[in-house]
Amino acid sequence: MTAGATHHAAQPLRIALLTYKGNPFCGGQGVYVRHLSRELARLGHSVEVIGAQPYPVLDAEALGGSLDGGVTLTELASLDLYRQPDPFRTPGWREYRDWIDALEVATMWTGGFPEPLTFSLRARRHLAARRGEFDIVHDNQTLGYGLLGGTGAIGAPLVTTIHHPITVDRRLDLDAAAGWKRRASVRRWYGFTAMQKRVARRLPAVLTVSGSSRQEIIDDLAVPEDRIHVVHIGADTRLFSPDPSVPEVPGRIVTTSSADVPLKGLVHLVDALAKLRTEHPEAHLVVVGRRADDGPVAAAIERYGLAGAVEFVKGISDAELVGLVRGAQIACVPSLYEGFSLPAAEAMATGTPLVATTGGAIPEVAGPDGETCLAVPPGDAGALADALGRLLDDAGLRRRLGAAGRERVLSRFTWEQAAIGTVERYRAAIEAQGPTPAPTLRTKAEAPC
Repeated sequence: MTAGATHHAAQPLRIALLTYKGNPFCGGQGVYVRHLSRELARLGHSVEVIGAQPYPVLDAEALGGSLDGGVTLTELASLDLYRQPDPFRTPGWREYRDWIDALEVATMWTGGFPEPLTFSLRARRHLAARRGEFDIVHDNQTLGYGLLGGTGAIGAPLVTTIHHPITVDRRLDLDAAAGWKRRASVRRWYGFTAMQKRVARRLPAVLTVSGSSRQEIIDDLAVPEDRIHVVHIGADTRLFSPDPSVPEVPGRIVTTSSADVPLKGLVHLVDALAKLRTEHPEAHLVVVGRRADDGPVAAAIERYGLAGAVEFVKGISDAELVGLVRGAQIACVPSLYEGFSLPAAEAMATGTPLVATTGGAIPEVAGPDGETCLAVPPGDAGALADALGRLLDDAGLRRRLGAAGRERVLSRFTWEQAAIGTVERYRAAIEAQGPTPAPTLRTKAEAPC
């Protein structure tokens, strides 16, 4: 009997999957929710995704009820203060519904980021009103005060995924900030990380996506190590797969990155491209992500005269993304740090050879240098240029690394394996909880923060 069949035989679970940021085209959290919810449904479980704006985009197959379980979406509206084309907007007075809305606006006005706290408070209220409808609540890195209080507060045992501590992003953004005003602004924006630290320490069960992230959670958030469990995520290997009929575009290097996020290391890849083109003038970069009009990346592109050699694409479909990666001669992950690196796993799944840094958990995903990828130190543009040039010069090496990379993903990093491992942690949390206690009236002093 397969692992999947074993889990089918067990009692299906009713799962509430919370995500305060669910956009699958911007960051890993939305990708996680989309693929995990689908695979949980394939295993026969019932999944209700409860999310705020930008609302999650879930698989049509899962939403259509054709899977064994099923996935539904409940929209838990915020004031959506950061929506385009009017981010940091001031809502009209008719938009305010309650004190949580007022708190959301006040936090934004004072330079903070309110969404983890305000979503957690709305989620607590919503779950309390639906007590008994779920066997498990799975929080996707909200880490807000509203989720404290155990089963008595939210009606079911809680499991929380921390992809990596946001304190890492804060540290790197502070390092990149120029001037005391910018550093003060960064500190204020990341004020919510103090809450996330306090909440994380009180969580009964934490999932994370890599051994590297596990160590960061222990070091940065002081979560006891016996409460943290690694469940690797992965690529959608049905979608991200090789297709020999897609022609390679000579010199194409593809990467996934937000131009203005220092963590992603895109400026170092632009520096490397400038060096690379002295010997490989056909080399060019396709960036899946938003172009920044100013900042270090834009300045580097202008300085090197690379406007015609760096293309940004955003809002593309899954099929278009797969086609882009299949047609590339090289995929590159230049990040200074990653808690997992889905782009690495997805590129490897297509059979596209990978050049990646050794930042954070990337080596766990990409594997040994020279076997499943070419690995370089983070922040080293010269090493990046050398590795890219080596691959462009050697078709045999590209084929060997591409084939070995796909085999590594198939054996270790698929969403089905992620769902099976996650369900094991759900059942452990339910067993640890024991019988669900009857709801009790809380005093004013016990009310949520």
